[in-house]
Amino acid sequence: MHVDHSELDRRTLLRAGLGAATVAVVGSELAFPAAAQADPGADLDWIYSCDEWGARPPADPLSVSAIPTNKIIVHHMAFPNVTDYSEAQAIKLARDCQDLHMDGNGWSDTGQHFTISRGGYVLEGRRGSLERLQAGDRQMISAHCPGENGRAIGIENEGTYVTETPPEALLDSLVKLCTTICQQYGLSAHDIFGHWDFRTTQCPGAAFYRQFPMLRRRVFRELGTDLADVPARRWPDLWRFVGSPSVRVVQYLLAHRGYTVPVNSVFDAATVAAVQDWQSRNGIPVDVDATLTTPTWETLVPELDKDASGIPVSAVQFMLNFKGWTEVAVTGEYDYATKKAVQDLQALHGLPRNGKVTTSTWCVLVGGVVRQSFRHR
Repeated sequence: MHVDHSELDRRTLLRAGLGAATVAVVGSELAFPAAAQADPGADLDWIYSCDEWGARPPADPLSVSAIPTNKIIVHHMAFPNVTDYSEAQAIKLARDCQDLHMDGNGWSDTGQHFTISRGGYVLEGRRGSLERLQAGDRQMISAHCPGENGRAIGIENEGTYVTETPPEALLDSLVKLCTTICQQYGLSAHDIFGHWDFRTTQCPGAAFYRQFPMLRRRVFRELGTDLADVPARRWPDLWRFVGSPSVRVVQYLLAHRGYTVPVNSVFDAATVAAVQDWQSRNGIPVDVDATLTTPTWETLVPELDKDASGIPVSAVQFMLNFKGWTEVAVTGEYDYATKKAVQDLQALHGLPRNGKVTTSTWCVLVGGVVRQSFRHR
């Protein structure tokens, strides 16, 4: 990223006045010990603060979350794929986004924690996010993903990536930002998810989402993580506060197991009760929020082969179609198009391309991460 000397001087002067001003907008002045992994001396000068890009003051007091951060959620902005990669465009982007969120959506401030332009500039979104990143303790409560706003760092990426992929400059900055967030908050590369893993939306775009295994591998290498420290499967921790295509898969599977639940992607009371009953019946600790814990997922998903049919196959087909394999129809029959799409999914994540819907295949299908993905090149 190129920044001229006059801009560097201006930013240095602005930084001298940061600190108390950002704390003043925090509604909940909670004191938390810094995370063990956080580096309070980390160099974050490459991130443009709200003051540096000329953010408006928040419309209401903002709050610091009282619960730990446990993931990163990556978005696309559904903005035009501009060819202006300049600093001026990045600043305009941040301002336009804040105006949209405050004036259009009625939010207190920008919804996401950080924004990345197509030119690779990284900017603070919600005020206070940069200070909290520096501290590495708790995040600002945000507005980027209902149900996850107190425990997920949200990153918006300029552009629309349903059929196109982001420029290299954006991807490079996304790797750097995700790596820094992981270091400061004690997260790992397998804690990176997409918006549609927790919300029914086309964001982050099918083409971009297919790059997520590569994104995670790059962050994994930057962090220097030992493969032995990666869980066999990191499932999305869906709970009663979210709605997403993966929730619909859960409902399909609960119906397959004999529960009467709607199949509508909404984590409603019937779904909560069914998840909790399934946990109880299988000797799994019953979660008060019906969280899909690893044992819950792994007892719920059935392994499928080429002769499978019925509700579980429909669940697979629904999710494949939603995530961009549009040639797959929901028929309940394990046909050729379904097998080829499953093999494509397996290849993306470093799994054997055998077309069988194994437990690990289910995991990546619903937005999770498998250890094999980090061996894959």
